[in-house]
Amino acid sequence: MQSLRVEFTKNDLAKYPFLKETADYIRPLGLQIEDLTGAEMAQVLCRAEARVREAIEYARVTRNPKSLDVEIISYPVALLLAAATENSYVRKRYALAEAKQASVDLDLESKEKVLRVAENFGWRLTLLSGHGTDVPTDFALHFTDYLRNTTQLSTSPEWKLVNRIMIDGKVYLNQADVVRLLEEEIRKHIEQRLALTELTKLPPRIVEITDNLKKLASEKAGTFENDGFPKTLVPEAYPPCIKALYDAASKSRHLSHVGRFTLTSFLLNVGMSPEQLTDLFRSFSDFNERLTRYQVEHIAGSRGTGTRYTPPNCETLQTHNVCVNRDEVCPGARNPLVYYKRKQRRVSHGETTGKRR
Repeated sequence: MQSLRVEFTKNDLAKYPFLKETADYIRPLGLQIEDLTGAEMAQVLCRAEARVREAIEYARVTRNPKSLDVEIISYPVALLLAAATENSYVRKRYALAEAKQASVDLDLESKEKVLRVAENFGWRLTLLSGHGTDVPTDFALHFTDYLRNTTQLSTSPEWKLVNRIMIDGKVYLNQADVVRLLEEEIRKHIEQRLALTELTKLPPRIVEITDNLKKLASEKAGTFENDGFPKTLVPEAYPPCIKALYDAASKSRHLSHVGRFTLTSFLLNVGMSPEQLTDLFRSFSDFNERLTRYQVEHIAGSRGTGTRYTPPNCETLQTHNVCVNRDEVCPGARNPLVYYKRKQRRVSHGETTGKRR
């Protein structure tokens, strides 16, 4: 990798707390777990808890510029809190949230700064500007680094190696592509950090905070169960309209705007993750990774106002010709979610329905 002149500022360390330079900045402080409950660390502990809470609720950790030191130091403390919950949902959610926010920030950075962040992960990445190349892209990345970070993206044709320009073992990418791959790298890096975080006897205050975080995660992840929905998806209980929409989506058939919204909001409310839903739409000819993820996350409530949307009522679906293949469970079920709740009870008791109207 070429020599880099760009140096990270203190603001960079706050925005990208997973950097080696951030760890080097914090290490001389010699922080211990027992120090976290002292008065001088109150702001740091409060900010760390806020980071994990925001991750659980909105899958994002927005930056807080009030105090760069608090922001920087709160990251390893947040890792400790997330790991101490011993909850896989919290750990994955926190890693994803930090990675997403980093992606947003990196989109606004110079190419040199993006290259500098990539260097932290040992990427063999070259900035093409001024290198006399005729390829109209910003970067060239060694194919092994490319493949390592497209494992979760390879179901989308645009990320398949055969659909990329590759010369002498280097894949040519624009900045948006590099940032998306860095998001994957950052997410995996933080998940590994969480898995390796050693937990010793925790002070009562830390235990109290982690208990509250676990409760919040249970409420967030278990909303469906509290509403009468099981933790796992029960396709046998899908309403006829949802089955039709899902079948069409699985075969990459066109869905109306109302159809897409109905299918997305329904599946999110019964337990499918935004990532799984994004994958469902990958094979569509008009699929756009960033736009689709944004729309799905907005409906899920992890973007915008935080409102989680529910599918339209059956009357609305009838108006838009989305209501099809009505069966004996449909009458009186004013919404697909009401149908699902009724039907999954029948499925759990071994009952079946098949009459259509």
